[in-house]
Amino acid sequence: MSASERANLNPGGAGLPGAPHSRRRPRGMYILPSVFTAGNIAAGFFAITQSLEGSALQPHHFDYAALAIGFAIPFDALDGRIARLTNTESDFGRELDSLADVITFGVAPSILAFAWGFRFLPQAMNHDLRLKLVQFGAFVCFLFLLCGASRLARFNISVNPTPKNPGRPDRKYFVGMPIPAAAGFIAAVVHGFVGWPIFSWWVAVIWSLLVGFIGFLMISTWRFWSGKEINLTGRQPFRWIVFLGLCIYLLVFFSREVLLLLAFTYMFSGVLARLAYSWQRRHNRMVPQTLPSSEGRTG
Repeated sequence: MSASERANLNPGGAGLPGAPHSRRRPRGMYILPSVFTAGNIAAGFFAITQSLEGSALQPHHFDYAALAIGFAIPFDALDGRIARLTNTESDFGRELDSLADVITFGVAPSILAFAWGFRFLPQAMNHDLRLKLVQFGAFVCFLFLLCGASRLARFNISVNPTPKNPGRPDRKYFVGMPIPAAAGFIAAVVHGFVGWPIFSWWVAVIWSLLVGFIGFLMISTWRFWSGKEINLTGRQPFRWIVFLGLCIYLLVFFSREVLLLLAFTYMFSGVLARLAYSWQRRHNRMVPQTLPSSEGRTG
């Protein structure tokens, strides 16, 4: 029997001396990223239940919901990275991750934004005004969810998307505000108020405009920093480790201030980048292009 015939009888050369063995990864390696995705879904479900239990007498439920959304962000960041590091990416994992993001960063923050921002407006205020504010708030929170789902759908079908205002070529950017950052913004604001719901009608109006603006940023084509150039597996990751340690310390002891600062900074980074790009283009159009004169030329 020839060597080729033996190879056909034993595909991959398994059992032959000197033949390369095809290593199959244990099934547990494929389950590992899905475990983090399941944790993401669990945090979203917990946030929804806490938002429904929150009230003016028990505002800590709103705070718990905000914290659950915040804890889900690292789970969302780790599942994909672990899948890439262990080379266990799969279509099932990608679909499950997208569905988890819709639940945790779409449904959960929209319910939290509505329950915290509009449900507890005072009954003593004008009845028609209160009813219209609650209805408008519900509509805006639905738009946030719709924009988040549209953002995920666009992300799933895009191949090397380019923002409308391209940035530095050595950096990677998201096209539109990512849905975890948008959900984190809502969670940071609620956590910053220690869960106490909104009682003033004009604050509710500001909140509705802010939620609507965050939804617009998700479906925009503006650039937002992705942070994908951060490499903790490099030869010299010490500076990133020190930076992450400092961030963890600040989040533990000054979570409300730090999360609010991070949320507004990230939001305004995309807005300012778009304004700066528009100003630069307008400035370049206004500056006349001077052509070199023919005087002084030598034939």
